[in-house]
Amino acid sequence: MNWGVATYDSAFGYVSAHGAPLIDLLDPQPGERIIDLGCGAGMLTAELAARGAEPLGLDGNPHLIAQASSQFPELSFAVGDAADFTVADRYDAVISMSALHWMARDPDAVLARVHASLRPGGRFVAEMGGAGNCAELIAAMQTAWRDYDLPEPELPWYFPTPADYATRLEEAGFTVRLLEYFDRPTRMTDAPDGAADWVRLFAAAPLAGVPSELIEPVLSRVNTLAAPALRRESGWVADYVRLRFAAVRKANGKPVQEMPLLGAI
Repeated sequence: MNWGVATYDSAFGYVSAHGAPLIDLLDPQPGERIIDLGCGAGMLTAELAARGAEPLGLDGNPHLIAQASSQFPELSFAVGDAADFTVADRYDAVISMSALHWMARDPDAVLARVHASLRPGGRFVAEMGGAGNCAELIAAMQTAWRDYDLPEPELPWYFPTPADYATRLEEAGFTVRLLEYFDRPTRMTDAPDGAADWVRLFAAAPLAGVPSELIEPVLSRVNTLAAPALRRESGWVADYVRLRFAAVRKANGKPVQEMPLLGAI
């Protein structure tokens, strides 16, 4: 994924800003070794370090890792694919903020690698897009593509239901301690072109398939279609739906058939 790094860190800084509750849920302890999976520009990794942990920021995008390493040279970062990364020693915890839904190629392989990276009893805490995430934005995008006789855009995300992801976690060898599924409408701070800016950043791959002469008309159509649901007097809002969970690696690593313990749904 070729992020526009400067845009990611500024206009859509809310991706990092909403990480504090997730760190509170993880409750990192001084000296704990923690992987920040899909660390992006390293903001969450730095917060883990500020709380006394020893984090490793891991991301598949070398441009974001370069930015993270430049901004936080005292911290450890590495380029790695979440579906096949390995670590020399097992970690105490893995945290992931707004990244797992990008790992759509093989979600089970990602969970297998997380499991392998953790010590028995190690914690896995994450927040990702859940079923219905950005439904208005995606519908506007799909309709705009159809309006211009373009092929249906191939969406790069995986937005699971709570039941689906809880089952995947259990089958991967985790016990689910908490699972929350909630709406979180989020202001698109410093995104003057609203839904069009969202498509430019988060749907860059589908947009790359649009003929250059149609890009601006298509994006204008996306804004027209999305505005009734997402444009407010105070600015544009993204219709986020989030899935947040806390799980632990089972001592024996073997899946069980018991029902997961669900939190607020």
